[in-house]
Amino acid sequence: MASAVIANLEKLLAAGKESALLRFSLGNEYLKQGDAATAIGHLRRALELDAGYSAAWKLLGKALTDQGALEEALATYRRGIEVAQNKGDKQAAKEMAVFARRIEKSLGLPAR
Repeated sequence: MASAVIANLEKLLAAGKESALLRFSLGNEYLKQGDAATAIGHLRRALELDAGYSAAWKLLGKALTDQGALEEALATYRRGIEVAQNKGDKQAAKEMAVFARRIEKSLGLPAR
């Protein structure tokens, strides 16, 4: 069941107010509801609109991890780390590096 927040955000989207922030917000709310698949679609669209959106890279990695798509989540985190470092967003880069290492470990990959 969609929350009132999701309903309001979907209304904004339907009214043509599309933006990276709106798509990120929808992805975040769907993820909170446990709907990672829908979240992934919104987060991918947020990144199409703004490929430099560090928080969207991080949340997309989480959503993919929740879906069990670990290889794709790892690639997403690695790309997000590059984006965050290029923007000087050190905290986001650090957090994504931690998540990436966890996935590498769970997949039995050597840490980068």
